Amino acid sequence: MSRRPESTNAIDCSDLVIDRIGHGTPTRAVDGVTFSLAPGGLICVAGPTGSGKSTLVAALAGSTDPSVRVAGGRATVCGVDVRKPGRKHRILTYRTGFVPQGAGADLPPRLTVNEVIAEPILIRERRVNSKALSIRVATLLDELHLPLGTAAKFPYELSAGMRQRVAIARSFILEPKVLIADEILANLDLEVRPVVFDAITRRRKEESMAALLVTNDAAFIRELNAETLMLRGGHVVARGVGKDLLWAPNAESDSGH
Repeated sequence: MSRRPESTNAIDCSDLVIDRIGHGTPTRAVDGVTFSLAPGGLICVAGPTGSGKSTLVAALAGSTDPSVRVAGGRATVCGVDVRKPGRKHRILTYRTGFVPQGAGADLPPRLTVNEVIAEPILIRERRVNSKALSIRVATLLDELHLPLGTAAKFPYELSAGMRQRVAIARSFILEPKVLIADEILANLDLEVRPVVFDAITRRRKEESMAALLVTNDAAFIRELNAETLMLRGGHVVARGVGKDLLWAPNAESDSGH
């Protein structure tokens, strides 16, 4: 049996099907999604509430949420099979920076900001040069326009927008190959958004970091000049760059476009 050639893409999805498992019958949240994301590339995922956006990115980021189950198709992220990662799950989460929905509100409350941002490294490495790590954290705080004193504070002492930037810094600490973020702009003031935009853009250019971002913010999508996947009912109903969306057959009439 011939082996599939290993993809060089950051993400490859082929006819991906994902179910949400609840108390009753499983719900089909994502149904037949196909796309690929090259290193340094960028795709925004848009669509109404309940369209499957959060389920899609959670599964691709290697979420251990028991309610998310890949039921069909194929997806690899940084070369790891999302459906059956096995021992490679650790590699998947190491290479992927994940900002889940509501990330800022869900920061570990008993850790300082320094510990929150450093935690992904501390979980993986027994011996850490704490001074070098603190400098790395301080650099990220500075990049995201957070005061240096933020490192010693606890999440409850910060505004919602500051907590969101801490969550973003945490996703960057491992220098990921791909950033997967669900509503990365949540709670961010307008003047802070370009800071996040620049942080993502710089990593794409300098480190070939790919980015998959869930957002319905049309201005943000335009500014990024991003390829967009429009989901509805778990299906990709349109894709394209900027205003040049190509609608799938039948989807256009349903959309009012």
